[in-house]
Amino acid sequence: MTSPHQAPAATDVDALLAAMRPRLHRYCARMVGSVIDGEDVLQDALIKAVEAFASAAPIQNPQAWLFRIAHNTALDFLRRRNRQEALHAPEEVDMMAGELDDLGRREIAATGLRTFMRLPVAQRSSVILMDVLGCSLQEICGIMDFSLPAVKAALHRGRTQLREFASEPDDAPRPGLSPADRIRLNAYVSRFNARDFDAIRAMIADDIRLELVNRTRLNGKAEVSRYFGNYSKIDDWHLVTGQVEGRPAILVFDPNAQGAPPRSFMLLDWSADKVATIRDFRHASYAIDGAEWAVDRG
Repeated sequence: MTSPHQAPAATDVDALLAAMRPRLHRYCARMVGSVIDGEDVLQDALIKAVEAFASAAPIQNPQAWLFRIAHNTALDFLRRRNRQEALHAPEEVDMMAGELDDLGRREIAATGLRTFMRLPVAQRSSVILMDVLGCSLQEICGIMDFSLPAVKAALHRGRTQLREFASEPDDAPRPGLSPADRIRLNAYVSRFNARDFDAIRAMIADDIRLELVNRTRLNGKAEVSRYFGNYSKIDDWHLVTGQVEGRPAILVFDPNAQGAPPRSFMLLDWSADKVATIRDFRHASYAIDGAEWAVDRG
């Protein structure tokens, strides 16, 4: 993402958004500290981009333009969550942000989302944009609306902080599932894996809402029944009860890839012992990237 691009035609916008979606999610998730919240931020950003495109001036670098929208949307989310820290350093230090070697870049790219959240917003954004997503200093200036010295300073400080965090022991306890969550999820997972979709349909509410992320939304038992029918026709999934970012979740593994991490996940909400909402990330497999997940051992 280091060279300008021609402004996209209206017919190319959908293709551009689809191609950029995984990278934009990676940025949003690391900015807000959650792959789940990051998807919400991404969806808001894409809506803003579509609305702004018709009236936008000629866009010389569409990718940087999209990152600018995603950046501002993430900041709005952080403000609403009352977690935003100071955006600007007290002074602009003309500090050289040297190139990292491949090992350094891989280490930063593999940094956990919770660790990124410990950085001030400006440091977090500059490190993600350069060391995770490969943007140039000039592009980062445009996305963050910072001067070059301020970006260099934020990048240097952010890298220094991440090295210090990496040396700290990670002994934070991991919460487990509550007994109620374990029972409900295990019942759903066991029936799903057995392909007993009639039993699954009996578990869902009449007014159930389903989001097949990055694909479609369905409402009501009749529409959602088609979703289960589609799963019955394929065999590239095996569900396991677990957690994603500490939330009760269903992990989806590929049975043909033994030892591989989950390919996606599902989130369920309940009402009066019925499944009220399903959020399935099957078509947004990028969302599991960087997420803290765990198989339930209870």
